[in-house]
Amino acid sequence: MNGSEIQAAFDDVFDQALVFHGFADYMRDYDMFIYATADPRTGIAPQHLRYRFTHCVRASTTSALSPQIWKQSLDERLVDHEQGADLDGYVWGVKWQALYPGLALVASSSEAQQWSRDLGLPFHEATIGTNGHIISLVFSDLVVDVLEPGYAPFAVSD
Repeated sequence: MNGSEIQAAFDDVFDQALVFHGFADYMRDYDMFIYATADPRTGIAPQHLRYRFTHCVRASTTSALSPQIWKQSLDERLVDHEQGADLDGYVWGVKWQALYPGLALVASSSEAQQWSRDLGLPFHEATIGTNGHIISLVFSDLVVDVLEPGYAPFAVSD
């Protein structure tokens, strides 16, 4: 995908639910698993999507929460949605993050330009803002897949 196609794919999942992110089991590509929904009145069925950032040479994640919110969110009951729902603090147990303010390409990224020169492939830098984390990636391409129900990214085989 070129930069405008990548940004269009980013715009498609604005304010949707990020349910998991991390390196693929072979550790080269970075995956984001997204649950995308539309207003039920549209008749559009929800989808599980995998956004695979190929040849990911840098992935960094930091907390989007302030120290004050962290301090209020240390209670272990907050990792369980039922136990934490009525407590003050960030309820970690909801098990998803809102993709807000969302995904964006970094214009004229010097780091991406250097990787492009070094490897002879186009590279991009993206920032992903959620209500829980801020993720920064440097990668070569984006592949978007619709996942079937029951997809298990880390299934163990014999």
